[in-house]
Amino acid sequence: MSGEMSAQWKDIPMELLLRIVTLVDDQTVIRASGVCSGWRDAICLGLTRLCLSWCNNDMNNLVLSLVPKCTNLRTLILRQDKAQLEDNAVEAIANFCHDLQELDLSKSFKLTDCSLYALSHGCPNLTKLNISGCSAFSDTALAYLASFCKKLKSINLCGCVRTATDKALQSIAYNCKDLQILNLGWCENVGDVGVTSLAYGCPNLRALDLCGCVLITDESVIALANGCPHLKSLGLYYCQNITDRAMYSLAQSCVRNKHGVWQSIKSRYEDNGLVNLNISQCTALTPHAVQALCDSSPALHTCPGRHSLIKSGCLNLTTVHCACAVQAHRAASTTAH
Repeated sequence: MSGEMSAQWKDIPMELLLRIVTLVDDQTVIRASGVCSGWRDAICLGLTRLCLSWCNNDMNNLVLSLVPKCTNLRTLILRQDKAQLEDNAVEAIANFCHDLQELDLSKSFKLTDCSLYALSHGCPNLTKLNISGCSAFSDTALAYLASFCKKLKSINLCGCVRTATDKALQSIAYNCKDLQILNLGWCENVGDVGVTSLAYGCPNLRALDLCGCVLITDESVIALANGCPHLKSLGLYYCQNITDRAMYSLAQSCVRNKHGVWQSIKSRYEDNGLVNLNISQCTALTPHAVQALCDSSPALHTCPGRHSLIKSGCLNLTTVHCACAVQAHRAASTTAH
């Protein structure tokens, strides 16, 4: 009886099998691929997204065994709690997954530049790359990757101190014109030269995290205000060289359209202005400058439950309020009278 049941499962239509595997977790998908050669071939060929972050041991060998069969992968998540991946696994990915678009290698401390060089030649269609916490990569290797993977739209380099330098950012700015999201959090070697290059090389930038980039000054923010009209999220935590000049520049950019024609704040409400801004520990800023930016960016909120303007540690900015607070004050005044 069990043999008959097994034969029935093996004869399940491949279209139905692939529909079923989209409803279960990735660990179950891997187990299902071991039922028989027919299931293995169908699942591996039909698989476009795979996450192995659940694998706490021997992820490297699992990748080596899977990727030669899963050649149609578009998304591969290999985020780790403890470093397991080695260069040979990434080289296998580059050798077999040429259509890969999204790759997460975060916290892969064991990886070296060999991995980035392999990806440069094997995965030219990458649009999203997360190598946050990969501390061994050099800026030379990242610059090289950017020259081949020109379709990148999102890059996470958080904590990659050796990797994210002005040299690497200049290469990204020159090659990756469609970049929209970049995380440079705690990349202490990033300076005005690199950020300015990004501002003018990547005009479609939507979100930029510069938290902990202690070398940058107003020049970086002014360049972003002038060169990135679509910027919606900006992290400046602990960037203590930032002054009012930067805030006024951002405020001014919010009332210009992309062609440089001045328009009223009201008419640009939906299209212009920041949505998220972190200026915590930027102690040189004054209330007047930050309020000017708040007024020009109606989506920035200081009201409870909607905090998108983060100013922790800036005790002199307690008087800065968003449009909601002003409206609430007016409504209360009207009711009182």
